[in-house]
Amino acid sequence: MSRRTIALLGIAALCLIAASSTHLAGGQPQSTATGTMSAESQRSLAEEYCLACHNDAVKAGNLTLMDFDLEHAEQNAELAEKVIRKLRAGLMPPAGQRRPEESALQAFAATMESQIDGAAAIEAHVDAPELHRVNRTEYQNSIRDLLDIDVDVTGILPRDSITGGFDNMADALTVTPALMQGYVRAAEKIARLAVGDAGAPATMESYSIPRVENQLDHIEGAPFGTRGGLAVVHNFPADGEYTFTTELYHYYTGSLIGSRLPENLAGQQVDISIDGERVALLDIPPDLKDFDGGLRSDPIKIQAGPRRVAITFLAKFDGPVEDRYWLVDQTLVDVSIANKAGMSAVPHLKSVAITGPTNVTGVSDTPSRRKIFTCRPTDASQEEACAESILTQLARQAFRRPASPEDLESLMNFYREGYEDGGFEIGVRLGLQAVLAKPEFVFRFERLPAGIGPGETYRVSDLELASRLSFFLWSSGPDDELITIAAAGRLREPGVIEQQVKRMLADPRSEMLSTSFAGQWLQLKGIQEVNPEGLTFPNFTRTLARAMRREVELLFDSIVREDRDVFELLTADYTFANQVLAEHYGIPNVVGSQFQRVDVTDPNRFGLLGKAGWLTMTSQANRTSPVKRGKYVLEVLIGTPPPNPPPVVPPLAEPAMNGELLTVRQRMEQHRANPACSACHQIMDPIGIAMENFDPIGRWREVDSSLPIDSKATMYDGSELDGVSGVRQAVLARSDAFIRNFSEKLLAYGLGRVLDYRDMSAVRQVARSASEEENRFSAFVMGVVNSPSFQMTKNPVVSERQ
Repeated sequence: MSRRTIALLGIAALCLIAASSTHLAGGQPQSTATGTMSAESQRSLAEEYCLACHNDAVKAGNLTLMDFDLEHAEQNAELAEKVIRKLRAGLMPPAGQRRPEESALQAFAATMESQIDGAAAIEAHVDAPELHRVNRTEYQNSIRDLLDIDVDVTGILPRDSITGGFDNMADALTVTPALMQGYVRAAEKIARLAVGDAGAPATMESYSIPRVENQLDHIEGAPFGTRGGLAVVHNFPADGEYTFTTELYHYYTGSLIGSRLPENLAGQQVDISIDGERVALLDIPPDLKDFDGGLRSDPIKIQAGPRRVAITFLAKFDGPVEDRYWLVDQTLVDVSIANKAGMSAVPHLKSVAITGPTNVTGVSDTPSRRKIFTCRPTDASQEEACAESILTQLARQAFRRPASPEDLESLMNFYREGYEDGGFEIGVRLGLQAVLAKPEFVFRFERLPAGIGPGETYRVSDLELASRLSFFLWSSGPDDELITIAAAGRLREPGVIEQQVKRMLADPRSEMLSTSFAGQWLQLKGIQEVNPEGLTFPNFTRTLARAMRREVELLFDSIVREDRDVFELLTADYTFANQVLAEHYGIPNVVGSQFQRVDVTDPNRFGLLGKAGWLTMTSQANRTSPVKRGKYVLEVLIGTPPPNPPPVVPPLAEPAMNGELLTVRQRMEQHRANPACSACHQIMDPIGIAMENFDPIGRWREVDSSLPIDSKATMYDGSELDGVSGVRQAVLARSDAFIRNFSEKLLAYGLGRVLDYRDMSAVRQVARSASEEENRFSAFVMGVVNSPSFQMTKNPVVSERQ
């Protein structure tokens, strides 16, 4: 069939569509028994439903199918993958146009997938970055695993850029001279903390709390009987004396917040505890001014090492009435409102500065010293051999491979230099500092084997595969067991890699899949960045926001730990809550700051769609946003982002127009009537409208602007949505799109690079292999790990390097 004939058919089809209704047409193209289509049926469907818009003349969506060979989709895979993504999500044909039966659309997509995947089976697309730096999270985790010490490096290393939704993408992990200087400074600081430093000078380290932080409740990690404040793990470099300076919040007039408390709540005190034991109790003078410098403790003797430091207030009140309403200056004050608005009725901690050490007496045994000093010389003749043993083991784990003689010689030179200055321990510290500053620690090197030509693909070594595996599942380097197996060349033996994946998923370090992978895929960081209006939503606090985020992380973690079907992310009739979140949801019998698993009886709260976190971060400060909520479902869950908005978007109508109250739905309908807004909004809005029973902070409601909420809507493909349950069913009805999107995100995260259309066959293979294992989480992981993309790489040709 010539292009001219196809064009004429397209114009005829355009006329037919314009004259027809939106009901399904009869005589649908027939799919084959295998779920794919014959070439004739493909052409028939394309001519009737696609070419009217996607021809050279109309070119809807800047896409034309005039030259597209339906029998050889693999020859234009980039275009084919765009079409497949739209069809799997149900976005084509567009809303308002005639649609064939859903089975025909899915068969059309499956046929193109089959053609592309068949070509990929012959020659898989394999790509890998030439240089992959560890990101800030991976660096911090690697330090923790290497030295058994938690160090916050956010003040030393800059935040990593995000590309493709993740911060571990190699292309975005650029290297600058300033960054490398940051790694050198971090190496020095961490080595001193880990080894300890009896000659450490007195320094000051500060911790601060935002003004809007809720400080009325007990915080996790603090002694019982206290409220507010902060609890942190602080690394003390030596045995000695340390002082604590606490700064409190003041009113803008300069007077202390809490200076006008009723008599029964007067006498507020700051409690300072180390590892749960009180070491100081400071009285708060009610006349303390903001220029007085805060409260300063006497010097306190503390042993070196990581210690749980809690600076809190003694709880002076209890009971449901006094917690909320207090009489201040003859006025009944709602404490929750006052707290949010920055007018708290009780003292609130602003910052804590820890200064020291002074009067140093030495360095006590610490977890990091036990990890480092695996041998102890009894006389000078044993010192060099012991140092070499220590640095050999440290380099092995830090470099993620056995240390070479050249590695050891370089490190021992640093040891000898330090030994000359201060003896054995100083020598080891300088050697450790060199380990942490080496490129082998900061970068994930994969070396080119001999005899591999330009453009040739090859398997990475077992040690390099072990490193890929550990950074995928742990966001850290491989442990001793994994290095030992890989160094012996046994990682690819039958069943070994499966056994290692199972072990690693059971390890607590795999929680990074929840906090890092799921946290970024589901955009949970946005929960901490929202600021609902304080007087409208006084119960929203940073404490509640953290609980919202943690709820989703724990839900995902339960899927990982219990190896559940990933569709439970949508359907789970259980969740995780502490007291703050449970009260927000109206769940009874949950007390304290610890999270616990609770059953959910309200179907509206099942799975991700019922979670307050994403509902809050997709709202405006004073109202819901059906657009943001609809976009989130399309982009994050189905993997098909809507088109970008036009350059000039008219504002949404005010809540009251001409004296008439309007719901958000009514305001959106007026907005959507604008032709410039209609095309995008008819895709997103129905999903968001169906979620309108959730208010801007995720609470259930029945009215909006004093009017009943109508949460029924019609989705872009004509299916009916009845509230959140309808949205959930709509996503489940697009199970292929949801699973493909999940597989794509997991593969990209595992590879540490942004995927493109050439990777979609690998994505579908991950999804297919998981479907054979009831979509259990471990099956997706094994699909990624067993893929050629994960186990192989490519020697770029010269043009690809430029």
